[in-house]
Amino acid sequence: MAEILSALRSLMASHSPPLHALIVPSEDYHQSEYVSDRDKRREFVSGFTGSAGLALITKDEARLWTDGRYFLQAMQQLSDQWQLMRIGEDPSVDSWISDNLPREAAIGVDPWCVSVDTAQRWERAFAKNQQKLIQTSSNLVDEVWKNQPPAETNPVIVHPLEFAGRSVAEKLKDLREKLAIERARGIIITALDEVAWLYNIRGSDVSYCPVVHAFAIVTLNSAFLYVDKRKVSSKVSSSIQENGIEVREYGAVSSDVALLASNQLDKDTGLSSGRNDVCETGTCEAEENNNDLIWVDPASCCYALFSKLDAKKMLLQQSPLALAKALKNPVELDGLRNAHIRDGAAVVQYLVWLDKQMQEIYGASGYFLEGKGASKKRFRETMKLTEVTASDKLEGFRATKEHFRGLSFPTISSVGPNAAVIHYSPQPETCAELDPDSIYLFDSGAQYLDGTTDITRTVHFGKPSEHEKACYTSDSTQVLKGHIALGNARFPNGTNGHALDILARIPLWRYGLDYRHGTGHGIGSYLNVHEGPHLISFRPQARNVPLQASMTVTDVNALTELSLLAGVFLHRQSWPSFVTWILCRWELWDKIRECTRNQGG
Repeated sequence: MAEILSALRSLMASHSPPLHALIVPSEDYHQSEYVSDRDKRREFVSGFTGSAGLALITKDEARLWTDGRYFLQAMQQLSDQWQLMRIGEDPSVDSWISDNLPREAAIGVDPWCVSVDTAQRWERAFAKNQQKLIQTSSNLVDEVWKNQPPAETNPVIVHPLEFAGRSVAEKLKDLREKLAIERARGIIITALDEVAWLYNIRGSDVSYCPVVHAFAIVTLNSAFLYVDKRKVSSKVSSSIQENGIEVREYGAVSSDVALLASNQLDKDTGLSSGRNDVCETGTCEAEENNNDLIWVDPASCCYALFSKLDAKKMLLQQSPLALAKALKNPVELDGLRNAHIRDGAAVVQYLVWLDKQMQEIYGASGYFLEGKGASKKRFRETMKLTEVTASDKLEGFRATKEHFRGLSFPTISSVGPNAAVIHYSPQPETCAELDPDSIYLFDSGAQYLDGTTDITRTVHFGKPSEHEKACYTSDSTQVLKGHIALGNARFPNGTNGHALDILARIPLWRYGLDYRHGTGHGIGSYLNVHEGPHLISFRPQARNVPLQASMTVTDVNALTELSLLAGVFLHRQSWPSFVTWILCRWELWDKIRECTRNQGG
């Protein structure tokens, strides 16, 4: 680790201009939450393997920012050369840089690995001290990463209509109508799941996520897919082109964005886009000459592509595909239900198998049965179960189910105190052995052609402690109350996940408990296990999009991790005014529903 930091500092010093600091984000060129092995640059420089975080390297310091899900993990993984910065508790990276680096300092970042929103926020913070954000011409981490994995070249797969539910032509038609309404003549699509959803393609370039490293540009007249052509078979290429989509090399997106900015991109293609097939109303044609904006999602578009556009002719707004993708069509909803039925069966098979193994190997009293406690003497001295071997068995049960294509994220199989590490990742060399006297948590999911799953369960095969029983199984169980309160909630149109998040937390707050993560997240249809734009969380972005019918969202799936988290004791006077507002609002909603029922409504 010391050699990596030394090599980076040398490149920083020789850079033009010399860099006072280098920011190494977690994200790839598409601002993805999960990235391929080649793109794990922040992990390479810091040793921290969590999916969220940001590294800052200065001339004499190295700091890593991450959120509450990863505080424990980061403390375990960071060397003494790194200092952990806790998001929400310590100053943000831009505030820290502004306050601690010299006036007119130069801060470097690869513009392909940072979003427009983030880069602009940093620039505003740095301007207070005339500091500058410098876009490096190459990624400095790549220059010192001698054994960097090669780029993935996995094949692109067409996602069948029987699972997608809507054709590419229908999706393009809807998108172009939205462009016309917003007076935009084109859109740059950078989020991997949005590209996959729009063009009904899937891949395996990122572990656990069935996506392809690709960009897309759609105009009123044309549609383009930017992908390594080695991944596209002739059959897949023909299918894509039948929908009026031209396949171009992945690296060509940079020059094509410049052509788009100068309104030359459509003239550069000789491929008929089939616009008349997807814009039947004539709206696109009527508006074509009046529309001069380029739609860019500032949360997912990288700063490198944004910098090639005319700032006066941009529509900086959330991608219209984010909400369209989140609103599942009937075929996707049926597929998700069927996928969860099969997945649930696999989990039940696993629990039955695990219960039997715990009894035979460890002499456990049985699943949730309170005997005299488990015997520490192993029945079979030659056998043992570990966090990894148990999770492998669970994957095996899932693999027997129809349409199984792999896991949707690394299985969190955790015993005892490891269950308090929110995104714990067991390793064969260091993982714990199962213990009948300790709680066992597994958070896992799978990818099926017809849906994506995410399920958490917490079990005990011996005699739980009084605290564990109080949290999970007694009449005063706070986790169960949180589940029921959120699962049974009825709310008016326009309510967002930020307003609902409190329902899962109130039972816990009464006992001085809380959890450092969101309560629920959207989930894809054979796509990413974490899908926006909606979520149920205390985080501000949960206010952005109201929950709507046909969205899919997890119901406090992570709350089963609660009992092993450190309690956060709260005082009533420290509650934000929003808490009081929402409690009063819920009482009002209940009264309205009661009146409606009494009137026969």
